[in-house]
Amino acid sequence: MSALDLLRSAFANTFRSKLRTTLTVLALFVGSFTLTLTTAVGAGVSSYVTNQVASLGAEDVFLISRSSVTATTEPGPRKYDPATSSPDNGAGNPLTGSASALTDADIAALGAIKGLSNVTPISPVSVDWITTGTSDKYQFTIAPTSSIAQADLAAGKQLDASSEEPQIVLPEDYIEALGLTSAQDAVGLQVTLGFSDVLGASHETKATVVGVARTSLLSSGAGANAALVDRVAEQQKAGSDKPDRYQVAVAYFPTDATDSEIAALKEEIAASGMSAQTIQDQLGIVQTIISGITGVLNAFAIIALVAAAFGIVNTLLMSVQERTREIGLMKAMGMSNGRVFALFSLEAVLIGFLGSVLGVVVAVLIGFPLNSALASGPLEGLSGLNLLLFQPSGIAAVIILIVVIALLAGTLPARRAAKKNPIDALRYE
Repeated sequence: MSALDLLRSAFANTFRSKLRTTLTVLALFVGSFTLTLTTAVGAGVSSYVTNQVASLGAEDVFLISRSSVTATTEPGPRKYDPATSSPDNGAGNPLTGSASALTDADIAALGAIKGLSNVTPISPVSVDWITTGTSDKYQFTIAPTSSIAQADLAAGKQLDASSEEPQIVLPEDYIEALGLTSAQDAVGLQVTLGFSDVLGASHETKATVVGVARTSLLSSGAGANAALVDRVAEQQKAGSDKPDRYQVAVAYFPTDATDSEIAALKEEIAASGMSAQTIQDQLGIVQTIISGITGVLNAFAIIALVAAAFGIVNTLLMSVQERTREIGLMKAMGMSNGRVFALFSLEAVLIGFLGSVLGVVVAVLIGFPLNSALASGPLEGLSGLNLLLFQPSGIAAVIILIVVIALLAGTLPARRAAKKNPIDALRYE
């Protein structure tokens, strides 16, 4: 019997008992469906977190400061009110310096640390409001490290660090507030930014929106290129004889640095009275939590597959018993033990393949509309998140895993069939 004949025979034998085979396939379908969805959830969340991490900057960068930078948790922009929206809120203008700011001496100390390179201070800029000229004024914040970050763009392009034209990347939640209909409409728009200097005088400057960034969980504020930051910083400290102060500094370490070397650099920076964080530090335990949740969900799917594997064993054992005389006849006609083993193994593989493909197809068909419903409903605030991300590699992995499980489950019945004595099998009643 050729390989093609074995395949045809296995396919025909699989559906001899349609009800039993259907129930076994459905058991595998449950596991396949669940595993496909959990794999898609893991891929979707991981992709979203990866995009968010990319917005924090490169992986070989320290963000160095004297204190943690906190951000408001209030969603959306708030209208600007001169009485309540000033940069200092009655506590003194932050541009005049404070104990939490970095000084030129700190920057020099960082530059002297072996293993750090390209130490760059980030000038503190405080923008009061933004308007298109026809819209209301809204409070506006520029992210401290936006000039080195890569935004998760909904439209437009990244900031051009070499451009002399002031540029911003506008947060997506400002689109509606500024009276725009879409993110694409904002690209190329010139906006007006208002800010105050250290003496309390008001200033305005123009900037061009080059991109619109999706809402991020890991960073806050708009993006601004070096030309805009330098222009605002220069005007804000004009007329002040106070020394320069910096909110944060950026320093690079070797890309091949080991964990122990990075830890040693952190300790040396801490000894100078500053703290350093990498992207992984900022991300914290988010990725660990995501991996843990996805692992638990996958475990439930695996349990369902193990239960289905016993169903395959039962189905094939019953098939072997019902076809005992047939097995004896095949052996009497010269079919080898290996061919008999292969025949029943193929039947197991076919059952596994049918169950896995059915589960994957149904999961994908349900997943796409579910994604749309979630994106416009409970997850509307997490722009750019596709909770269910179906990747070809993930789908293929699910199918292969289930087929392998089915093949292993079919080993015992196939081995029992292959070992049957043809004479005893022909006498079986």
